Amino acid sequence: MIRMILAALAVVTPAMAMAQDGLEIRDAYVRSANPKTAAAFMVVENHGGTDCRLTGVSSDAAERVELHTHAEQDGMMKMQKIEGGIAIPAGGEHALARGGDHVMLMGLTKPLADGDGMMLTLDFGDCGTQQVQAALDNDRTEEAAEGHGGDGDHQGH
Repeated sequence: MIRMILAALAVVTPAMAMAQDGLEIRDAYVRSANPKTAAAFMVVENHGGTDCRLTGVSSDAAERVELHTHAEQDGMMKMQKIEGGIAIPAGGEHALARGGDHVMLMGLTKPLADGDGMMLTLDFGDCGTQQVQAALDNDRTEEAAEGHGGDGDHQGH
């Protein structure tokens, strides 16, 4: 029953994620390769006339939440924390996608099963905050992920 409710929320939430500032969070989901960590992915659209910056994310589902990316170091893709946030240009969008920029959740408060959801609060500084519900979907594949040089040291996220 709970999974059915969470699945319904996952369908309805993207429509509710439109902010007064013109930010829209689309296609949010989570992957988890172990009971301690997970990564969240989504597309952030900025329909407004002002550049915005995703400066942080918080969630009750994890002890620590950070913005991460993958970068090449010594010929290998390595995950690293993003300092200074992620720019979302006016009239543009930015994909948080596997193999690229993403939200890293460390110290999960409980193990996740497929379909389990979590609430994420995205902080866009002067552009406000957004809440989005993201459900765990470890079976999801993305053609875009294939072009990012693999998963590096991200253990399947």
